[in-house]
Amino acid sequence: MADSPPRYRWLLHVDLDQFQVSVERLRSPELADVTVIVGGNGDPTEARKVVTCASYEARDAGVRAGMPLRSAYRKLPDAVYLPLDIPAYDVASGEVMAVLRGFGHPVEVWGWDEAYVGVQRISGDNGAEVGDDEVCRIARAIRSAIAARTGLSCSIGISDNKQRAKMATGFAKRAVGDRVFVLDARNWLELMGERPCRDLWSVGPKTAAKLADRAITTVNELIATPRETLVDIFGPHQGNWLYVLCRGGGDSTITEEPWLARSHSKSRTFPVDLTDPGEMRVAARGLTREVLDQVLGEHRVVFRVAVTLRTSTFFTRTKSRKLAEPTTVYDDIEPVVVALLDDFERDRPVRLLGVRLDLVTDDDVAQAGNDP
Repeated sequence: MADSPPRYRWLLHVDLDQFQVSVERLRSPELADVTVIVGGNGDPTEARKVVTCASYEARDAGVRAGMPLRSAYRKLPDAVYLPLDIPAYDVASGEVMAVLRGFGHPVEVWGWDEAYVGVQRISGDNGAEVGDDEVCRIARAIRSAIAARTGLSCSIGISDNKQRAKMATGFAKRAVGDRVFVLDARNWLELMGERPCRDLWSVGPKTAAKLADRAITTVNELIATPRETLVDIFGPHQGNWLYVLCRGGGDSTITEEPWLARSHSKSRTFPVDLTDPGEMRVAARGLTREVLDQVLGEHRVVFRVAVTLRTSTFFTRTKSRKLAEPTTVYDDIEPVVVALLDDFERDRPVRLLGVRLDLVTDDDVAQAGNDP
């Protein structure tokens, strides 16, 4: 039987702030004080497309992730709407996770913009216990390192299990100062007791409505509800989980998975918008050389290239092409980059240009071996 994942005294929930918007602002610094909404193809009038990420300014106006883009557009017609650029977010997220792993603690990735870091194993660790001051110091060091390496900001919630650590992040985001917050048994009831049940991690609107139908509206009222009553209402699995959750219980394990970047990219926002095709080619060649140097440093191999253009009106598009065969030779990659660049209809000045190199992974090798 496989060993159970190790349990940890402290779980740090690292949550990147307005992640996709922040990545776009790094690529286009002039968006720093602009209301930005990311989703779909960047066309807010397109049907059946939703908001993926909204800047804090947009959130203050009522725009939320999952909202139809058309609804967001009715609220904020003057916002800048940008298309979802999954490869760019993959690259940015990978850099953040590399920073986390560099601290030497186990990391469990939960998506582009969040991960858990385990500090001090509960069993098999004979070292001195990590106290509040030390775990907060680690969290602050993580925030500083992420900002220095990637330019992205994050909030960190600290507790003794994942669920409570994630709720601690909510307090960290509202904190004035360093955006690090500890939530555990010592302050759980004080901070959470009178909050609505909906504020508990994993309690959705349907569950909250069922509880409200029985006059259970706060965490304290949920704590006062017998386990048997919760099991009668929700069944054994969810009923027992709610009984544990409202008392601040949860999962204190970390499951590490190997991680390998699937691509690397570089982009440049120009101080003066480019209109000359020759200048664009020179910029693309320079970016290609920079990215390839990073790939060579990791002893990786390129199998596909992509070029991104953003015009003066923030219209953003990406074109990609698979190479004839995987390579690390600049002279094989550069002509494909230039050809992709020339494929764009450049009817407006270009403010940003990006080059991405997609890399061969073990999964790609295995798939190639299975191809007939």
